[in-house]
Amino acid sequence: MKVLIIPEDVKKDQYILKPIITAMMEELGKPYAKVDVCQDPRLRGISQATRWEYIQGIVERYGGMYDLLLLCVDRDSEVGRRDQLNNIEQQARSMLNADSLFLAENAWQEVEVWLLAGHTLPAGWNWSEIREERDPKERYYLPFAEQRGVLDKPGDGRKTLGKEAARRYDRIRRRCPEDIATLEQRIHEWI
Repeated sequence: MKVLIIPEDVKKDQYILKPIITAMMEELGKPYAKVDVCQDPRLRGISQATRWEYIQGIVERYGGMYDLLLLCVDRDSEVGRRDQLNNIEQQARSMLNADSLFLAENAWQEVEVWLLAGHTLPAGWNWSEIREERDPKERYYLPFAEQRGVLDKPGDGRKTLGKEAARRYDRIRRRCPEDIATLEQRIHEWI
């Protein structure tokens, strides 16, 4: 199985998404799935990642090369984000053959929360507050990465911390039922 992850910000998000989606595929019984991150074109933010014109080009280019295409974006407290993603999914699916699937998921609130879910958090941090924080990257991820001494590593520490988090994928799934667990279930149903 070949999987293409389409992040809204490849520069940093790739370090979180690739190890976590790889761990998800292992959990789904696909330990040899080839998981790639879309590098060309590089989407630049949520405005491009939720515009059909950009996604259409990616589906046209890579749809025949991958079994599963995953658009992963931040929710950013936008209540209507799921509707946007449903619309993109519907359009993309009409372009793919029956053997391929396009899914879109929004991290609740940012993909950095998925990374944090796989770690033991500092004393005094409340998980439900992290999940509901509109800006968890600034309020939680960056202080966590600084505390761990990895801010000077690739992706402001995301490469190191993303790999560590993925090793505890079961914790990520349990802590993130609205997004990771839902995405895993949708892929499971397709497989």
